[in-house]
Amino acid sequence: MNVFLKVALLCSLSVYAWGSEEKLDKVVVEKDLPSIERGAEALMNSCHSCHSLKYIKYRDLIAFGISKQKVDGWRGEQPLDTPLMAQMSEADAEQAFSTKPPDLSLMTKARDGDENYLYSYLLAYYTTAEGVVSNHIFPTTKMPDPLGMSGSPDAAQHAVIEGQARDIVSFLSWAADPHEAERLQLGKYIIGYLLVLTALFYLVKKQIWARLK
Repeated sequence: MNVFLKVALLCSLSVYAWGSEEKLDKVVVEKDLPSIERGAEALMNSCHSCHSLKYIKYRDLIAFGISKQKVDGWRGEQPLDTPLMAQMSEADAEQAFSTKPPDLSLMTKARDGDENYLYSYLLAYYTTAEGVVSNHIFPTTKMPDPLGMSGSPDAAQHAVIEGQARDIVSFLSWAADPHEAERLQLGKYIIGYLLVLTALFYLVKKQIWARLK
């Protein structure tokens, strides 16, 4: 088959596959301490048994502002510099789910759609007519429904679960870039410094050229 024909065929299949994907829900990522703290707590209760956050240490949670007492309850006897490793070993998890649960440290950056993908995925669990739990966003997922969306027909309970999903996504968004606030603040100082320096250089240049004239 002609090479260009193969490329055209692959492109058309890609467009078809993209067009058939589920539409992602939009989520407003919260950056305040209470939301991220609630997200951390929800994740520790619903996800931490299988999933790790190997780039985040317990000390990072305290540095962000989560109370040491709460963090101590999560870490137990582990040192503060210990990463948030899953409670279940990778071998046990692979045996239970036939795959290794992914690390969640950079999960909000790992999929097209970023936070919207993860939020939609958490809310996409449902029960089929055969009584099997599946997921609209990722039908072949091996992960059980962590927030109980598939077994909650009540609208009020759905709203509660949506809030938990939003908090978890907000926490994972922070975990993917825990120094974002510091980086943005430093950037403002650097831009201000460069503006002042540029103004000074401009004044010096005017003085030098005035003498040459």
